[in-house]
Amino acid sequence: MPATNLLQGKTATITGGTTGIGRAIALEYLRQGCNVVVNHLGLARDQQHLDTLVAEAEALKSSNPETAAATTIGELDHLAGDVSDPSTGPALVARAVERFGRLDVCVSNAGICQFAEFLTMPGDLWTKTARTNLDGAFYVVQAAARQMASQEPLPSAQPAWGGAGGRPHRGSIIGVSSISALVGGGRQTHYTPTKAGVLSLMQSCAVALGEHGIRCNALLPGTIRTQLNDEDLADDGKRAYMEGRIPLGRTGDPRDMAGPAVFLASDELSGYVTGAQLLVDGGLFVNLQ
Repeated sequence: MPATNLLQGKTATITGGTTGIGRAIALEYLRQGCNVVVNHLGLARDQQHLDTLVAEAEALKSSNPETAAATTIGELDHLAGDVSDPSTGPALVARAVERFGRLDVCVSNAGICQFAEFLTMPGDLWTKTARTNLDGAFYVVQAAARQMASQEPLPSAQPAWGGAGGRPHRGSIIGVSSISALVGGGRQTHYTPTKAGVLSLMQSCAVALGEHGIRCNALLPGTIRTQLNDEDLADDGKRAYMEGRIPLGRTGDPRDMAGPAVFLASDELSGYVTGAQLLVDGGLFVNLQ
């Protein structure tokens, strides 16, 4: 069984946290002892996803009674809001602080991808994609960084090594970018620029926020089967072609993203990692020809 309690006592916000990658990260953070506030759009279709997430979170508390004495499962909360609205990020942060007293980890994960041909793409699809994927990331990350910079660091977040002069760790920000930030896609001309933007945002924030003890890194998933690409991968031919190009021989599962997200959130494991990009793609990028 993987290690637990790696994020004990921390609080995280996760946008787009009821489905796909965000959901998998939320559940693993809870299992690692982290309190989590997930964001969702609050639409009628979101309710079922939220209900099942709440049920899974509760199940974590009773799934391993023999280790209950050594394991503390985090608490789950949620807040509706569209990340493209500048008020959603601050509201999400405020909810986390109100409920749990602080914010230690921010996962900017919410995003959309609707494949479209470049020559016939309507302008409003570009606008919607950019506002959600890039503008939304900026608003959420800025709100989280403001809170992290203003709060006292957790004593448990400070490494026992590093010598004098190091800055105390006040938080970790993770932007979910994509392998699409590094390669082109003929039907993703509106999507790939936003994911490159998220990567660049994390790099610049690493520089801007280092003096505050805030680490900023990007996760770059490869082909992870989620609601965004489920219809596309339902085509047996497309799926077989993609799997044939992935050295590990399979498309990714959202749970494949959870461990890397724990790594980047943990000061003990990645306390000297900032401005980095972590590809989680089964080797696809190095095999693209």
